[in-house]
Amino acid sequence: MTRILVTGAFGQIGTELTQALRSRYGAENVVASGRHLPGDDTVAGPVEKVDVTDSEAIVDTIRNYDVRVIYHLAAILSARGEQDPQSTWKINMGGLKNVLEAAREVGGCRVFWPSSIAVFGPETPADQTPQDTVMRPTTIYGITKVAGELLGDYYFHRYGVDVRGVRYPGVISSGSPPGGGTTDYAVDIFYEALRHGRYTAFVREDCVLPMVYMPDCIDAAIKLMEADLSSLNHHNGFNLAAMSFSAGQLAAEIKKHLPGFVCHYEPDERQAIADSWPRSIDDSVARREWGWQPQYDLARMTADMLDTLRERQQAGR
Repeated sequence: MTRILVTGAFGQIGTELTQALRSRYGAENVVASGRHLPGDDTVAGPVEKVDVTDSEAIVDTIRNYDVRVIYHLAAILSARGEQDPQSTWKINMGGLKNVLEAAREVGGCRVFWPSSIAVFGPETPADQTPQDTVMRPTTIYGITKVAGELLGDYYFHRYGVDVRGVRYPGVISSGSPPGGGTTDYAVDIFYEALRHGRYTAFVREDCVLPMVYMPDCIDAAIKLMEADLSSLNHHNGFNLAAMSFSAGQLAAEIKKHLPGFVCHYEPDERQAIADSWPRSIDDSVARREWGWQPQYDLARMTADMLDTLRERQQAGR
C-alpha cells in the first residue's frame, strides 16, 4: 500500500483530510506531521514532528516511511499573513520549495498542494472567474499562492514531479476551528449562533464570496490525486467552487433554524481582502478533467453544520 505524508496535518483542513485518508487507505499508511503536535490522540496513527522549513527533516520523513504521496498543507493563511509577511513567505514559499525539492530528490512522489482564490485580485473578473485569467493579488498570502502555482508548474515540467492542486475558496468546517483566514466569519458564525444567538461579522452584509464545505473540500483533494494524470491539462491550480453567498444570506439561512438569531456587521481590515477576491468561480475545467462535483449547497451545508455542532455540544466536546 502506498504511504502518504500530510504536512500541516493538525490544521483546519489537515485534521479532517488525515482522518479521511486513514479511513480510505488505512491508518498505518498515513503519516500526520506538523510543527506542533497535538496533546491528545485525536489523530490515531503515525505522527511526526516536522517543520516544513527544515528540508532535511522532510527528506528524512519521506525516506523513513517510504512515502510516495504528499499532501502539503502547512501554510499561514490570508489574514494572519498580513500581520507577519516575512514569516508567511518563509513558511508558504520556503516550505513548498522544500517539499517539491524533497519529492524531486527522492523520486516517484506525487504532491498535492492547495492554492487559493487569493491568487486573484481587483483586476480579475469578479463573477464566474475563469480558470485562466489575471492573477495580481494584493496580499502576501495571495502572492505566495501565485508563486507557488508557478513553482509547481516548473517542477512538473523541469523535473517531472507530479504536482497537483486546486484553488480553494473559503472552507467551512465543523470539525476544527478556523486558522486565520479572511472567510473565517463563515465558520465562527455557527458557533456563536448556537452559543449566544448572536454574532458580529467582520465583513459587510452584502459581501459575497465563494465557499466550499469541508466534505467537498476533502473529496476534491482525494479525487484529484486519484485521477489519471493523462486526463489532466491544468494539473496544478484548478478553480474550485461549490456555492457563493453573502454574509447576510448565510445569516438568513441560519435564522431559518434558529429564529432568534441576530447578526450584526462591523467590517474590519479583512473586508479589503475580501473585496479583492471573486464573488463566484467558474470551475468547469475541474468538472471536465477529473469529475469535480460538489454535494453541498448553502441550505444543505447550514443544516449539517448546525446538526453536527449541536451533537458535539451535547456530547460535551
